Parts: sequence; structure tokens; C-alpha cells
Amino acid sequence: MKLLRILILFITVQVSAQQGGMWIPSLLEGMNEDEMQSLGSKLSAKDIYDVNKSSLKDAIVHFNGGCTGEIISDKGLLLTNHHCGFSQIQSHSSLENDYLKDGFWAMNLDEELPNEGLFVEFIVRIEDVTSQVLAGITETMTEKEKQSQIDKNSNTLQTEVKKETWQDTKVKSFYKGNQYFLFVTERYEDIRLVGAPPSSIGKFGSDTDNWVFPRHTGDFSMFRIYADKNNRPAKYSKDNVPYKPKHFLPISLDGVDEGDFTMVFGFPGRTDEYLPAVAIEHITTEYNPSNIAIREAALKVIDAGMKASDDVRIKYASKQARIANAWKKWIGENLGIKKSDAVAERRAFEASFTKALKEKGLESKYGHILPEFDKLYKDFASVNIKRRNFIEVFLVTNELMQMTFRAYQVEQGLKQNPDNLEKNKTYITNLLKGVHKDYDVNVDKGVFEAVMPLYKKNNIDPTIYDKTAFTNLDSALKLFDGSADDIIKNLNNDAAYAYAKPMIEEFFNTINSEYQEKNEPITALQTEYMTALMKALPNARYFPDANSTLRVTYGQVRGYSPRDAVYYQPVSYLDGVIEKYVPGDYEFDVPQKLRDLYDAKDYGQYADSNGKVPVCFLGTNHTTGGNSGSPAIDAHGNLVGLNFDRVWEGTMSDMNYDPEICRNIMVDLRYVLFIVDKYAGAKHLIDEMKLVHPKK
Repeated sequence: MKLLRILILFITVQVSAQQGGMWIPSLLEGMNEDEMQSLGSKLSAKDIYDVNKSSLKDAIVHFNGGCTGEIISDKGLLLTNHHCGFSQIQSHSSLENDYLKDGFWAMNLDEELPNEGLFVEFIVRIEDVTSQVLAGITETMTEKEKQSQIDKNSNTLQTEVKKETWQDTKVKSFYKGNQYFLFVTERYEDIRLVGAPPSSIGKFGSDTDNWVFPRHTGDFSMFRIYADKNNRPAKYSKDNVPYKPKHFLPISLDGVDEGDFTMVFGFPGRTDEYLPAVAIEHITTEYNPSNIAIREAALKVIDAGMKASDDVRIKYASKQARIANAWKKWIGENLGIKKSDAVAERRAFEASFTKALKEKGLESKYGHILPEFDKLYKDFASVNIKRRNFIEVFLVTNELMQMTFRAYQVEQGLKQNPDNLEKNKTYITNLLKGVHKDYDVNVDKGVFEAVMPLYKKNNIDPTIYDKTAFTNLDSALKLFDGSADDIIKNLNNDAAYAYAKPMIEEFFNTINSEYQEKNEPITALQTEYMTALMKALPNARYFPDANSTLRVTYGQVRGYSPRDAVYYQPVSYLDGVIEKYVPGDYEFDVPQKLRDLYDAKDYGQYADSNGKVPVCFLGTNHTTGGNSGSPAIDAHGNLVGLNFDRVWEGTMSDMNYDPEICRNIMVDLRYVLFIVDKYAGAKHLIDEMKLVHPKK
């Protein structure tokens, strides 16, 4: 029985498909369609994905390359998470117009705010191009030769594919390089901020509630897509008009009940569901803890600075959220792996895989894989940790080190090609201006003193902050005045640059090169392992790992039990917001108007049948980073929720999906509508939408 459970946990089979899987929307006909309908869906595969007429996929966008969004009106109104739009909300904020603290609502089209660099991308169609991409690949080729041939084939495909002039293409690998799909896309780059609740709603609970249920966060923001007069992509222009979508999602006012069908449609970023046990053990016992320690040290400094100063709070809000999100996710991931005994169960699965190889006469061809994994990871572990620790210190947490790192890249670029002087100056100028826009030298110095000892114990010199030009924008820019030789001389005379340069050189010359050398055979072996799994256990069903491409995951609304004697109901309510309320607290303060609405029970049409306003709900949908902002769609194709999180112990689903404890967390759309209408007074946005009652 235990072996059967392991197989079900590791590979999604027909009877448990609702409990895991990120499926390619163009391949839903057949078993996936049947499974969805057995769970209560009334949708056909073509309702979800169709290239000949409008379908649900035409309402889904990749939001700025890292989140998902959905269109909710025929005027291009777009919904995503508050944390997905956070940097845009922050960029428009100031002490005079503190949209992070007070929220923002455009009361007409003229008040909507443009966002330089922000884009959304639609999927026009998906094509299986495996045979074309793998043409000419032989087993005798080295990994570099194989990749070179794959790249050549992919490039040829993309130049020959039939598409419109304003469309683009990309080829993505699936099943660890065993399958390839081509995506034809459309990118819109005039995206304007329409509305966002204050952080006391959109980020309610902040770090304490992050990755935790019961959740009471109104994690949403609204944007609008603009197009040219022909409804095609265009750069920002006052002449652009709201985009007319092929499809937009109606919104259900009936909400969800436990057991209801839910489908999450979006762009999950990355999962590794087919890792060997040795890899999971390395990640959770060695790799994660070292990085958790670095981020925790940085967060203590940043959090203190944000609490002490509104100026620092605005400057560091987006950075703090980014650092804290992965920090807490890794902690939960480790807890989930331990709680589910995932390493031991994966080893048991590997024993069954080895047995299957013997039974099918495949041992001579694939029997080396698991022992080879053990050997490779033993050699790989230390450099993998060292490389990531460097990235955490130099690129994630400490901004002075980040500036020196980018300056080093400029120095190397100038040495290799002095003629690229102006290009390098433009690059570093934009980078320095971006850093200093939201920079506080005292906070950054505190972060340096906290994190650097975790990377280089005996090489700490905080006095560099008093001697460097990088901590002031004007003086930093002067380092890059003059000729290439002048710049190189200026940099090497700077105290912070001289301090950081040996570590950066060590990273490029030793750490990163060793990492690449030792990671390459692991990557190749993972591809072979995927092939071997499919041959040894051919009757199992395999969903491809997430890779930031459009996917469907289906499930049901379900509560869960994270520990003994504890059970979480699947829906949280506005009552819980008030219960958590702590006046003046940066995580749990509640706006006066929201409290007034609660006291008056002024809920409009957005209350549940029990007279309460639902805030969040749980589902068994298999989600990950990138699914933030994804629509939760009901059995009829209506929007009922907005995906934004997972339960803490369930963050391990990136490596090991366990249906007992893995749940995704969604904002109930009735709470979104309640905030937009009753709290913000933006009824004109509600009037744009199509509100329906599918259960009546």
C-alpha cells in the first residue's frame, strides 16, 4: 500500500488528477477533459483553448514576464495581484501621493497611469515541434553539440513559422528536453495602472500571514491594456485606446462551496517534480538553510528601517517584499518536505523504478542513473551553495555590492571592446539611477554588516561605506566619466570596488565556472532520467514541469489539516480581518472606512449566503510562482477567485506534490468587487464587468 501511495504522490495518475499537474492547454482533449468534467466542470477542451475562435486562453496574459493576469471587461481591464503590480504602485508613490499607504483609483481613463517597461503577453497558439527541434540529434553527440543543434533548429523554426508581423515566437523545452513546443505570442506594452487598494488591504498580514492560512489579504490590483487604433500592440501614446479582447472573463457573484470545481489558468514559473531523492535532500538540508540565513539577516535590518521611517518604507517596500517572499517560502518548503517524509518516499519510489528497469530489461541502459546522481550531487553540493550565497549577497540583498558587481561587468566589457564605451555608460547610468531612486545608505550599510559575514567571515570592512563614491548618485556617475581607461582607473581606485572585486573575480573565474562544469552532467542525466521513467513506467501519466508557459491546473475547493487536531475551513471572511486588526500595526492595521463598512454590514451584493463577505479560499490546484494573479475559474468559465499564494507546508509542491497538505490560496472575487465598489467608490469599474449568477 505504501508503494502505491508513493506512486500516486509522485506521478499524477488518472484517479488523482485533480490533486496535481500543470497541463498544456492545447492538449486537454481526451483524458484531461474527462477528468475535469468528472470533477464538475461544464467546459470542453475547446472552450479553454481554441485557435480558430475565442476561448478562455484569450483572456489570460503573462504579466510582465513573472506573474499572470486576466482580462475582465471588453475595454481591456486587467486584474492581477497587488504584489504583482507592487513595483508599479511604488514607482508612482511619493510622500505627497502615497499610493502604497492610501491606495490609488483612476476615476476615468485620463487618470490611469502609464508604466514604462511594463508589458503583457498573450498566447496566440501552441504547436508541438519536437521532431523539428530534435532533428539531427544523435546519442554520440556531446551535450554542447546537442544544445548547439537544438538552438540551430529552434532558430530556423522561428524564422519560418507563419505569423503576423507584430507577433513573436519562442520555443520551450518540456519533460527535461524530451519534448518541445513553439509559442506564437503578442506583446502589449502600453499598460496603465487603474486601481490598487492600500497595502493595509492588498498586503494585509504582510510577512506574518505570508504563505499561511487562514489568509485575509485582498491581494489584487487593476491595470488596463491599451492598443493602437487597429487594436494591435503599440508603445505608449496618448492616441492609444483601450484594448478590445477576443475574450474576457465574466465574474460569478455566487462564489464557491467546498467541493466546487476550480481551474487555475496561468504561467507557472518553475517546478522540479522529477528530482532524485539526493537532490531534494541537498536542497532542503544544505542549500535552502544557507540562503534563508542570509535573507533573514537582511530582513531584520530592512524591517527596522521601514518601521522607523516612512521614506524608507516607500523606498524599500518592493525590495522587502521580494526578499521576504522567497525567504519564508523556503522555510515552509523545508517543513513540508520533512512533514511528508518526502526524501524517504522518493527513495522508495526509486527502488520501484529500479525494479521496473530490471523487469523490462532496461537495467543495462538506465541502471547507472541513480548511482550517478548520488555521485554527482556529492561533488556539486558545495559549489552550488557557494554560488547561490554569492548571488544572495551581491545581487539580492546588498545594493552596494550589486553596484560593484555591475561595475565589474562594465570594466570587463570595456577591456574587451573599448569601442562600446557609450553603450556601457548608458547601461551603468540607468542601473545606478534605478538603484539610487530607492536607496538609503544607512539601511544598506546595516544589511552589508549583517549579510557579508555569512559569505566571507574574515573579510568584513564596513568602512568602505565612508570611502566609496557608489553611495551617492552624483559621485557614482562621475566614476564613469571620461575614456575607457579613465573609467577603469576610477573604479579600481574606489574603496568599495577594490574590496568587492576579488570576490567578484572569484565568482566568475572559479565558482561560476565550476558550477557550470558540475551542473552540466546533472542536467543531462535529468533528461535521461525522464526518458527512463517514461520507458520503465509507461502507463503512468506525466505532466511537464513548469517553465513559465501557459498551463491549466484543475482541482476543487477543499480545506486541509496541517497538523494534529487542526483543520482549516476552505473559506475565510471579513470577520477574520477585524479579528486580526491591530491599530497602527504595519501588518494588521485596518482602514477606518473598511471597519465602518463592517460595522454597518454595508456589503451590497457581495455577501455570501450567510450574510458575510468572503475574503479568501483554498483549492487543490497545483500552483507555483508565476501563478500569482492567475484566475480561478468555475465550472462554467466564470471568474471566482484570484490565485496569489500557497499554504506554508504546501510550498514543497515545487518538488513533491502531496494532496494531503498542498493547497493554493485565492482571493474571492466578491471581496475584490466589494473593495472596488463599497470601499473605493469605483463603481464605474464594476459597471465595465459582466457579473453573473451561474448557481441560480
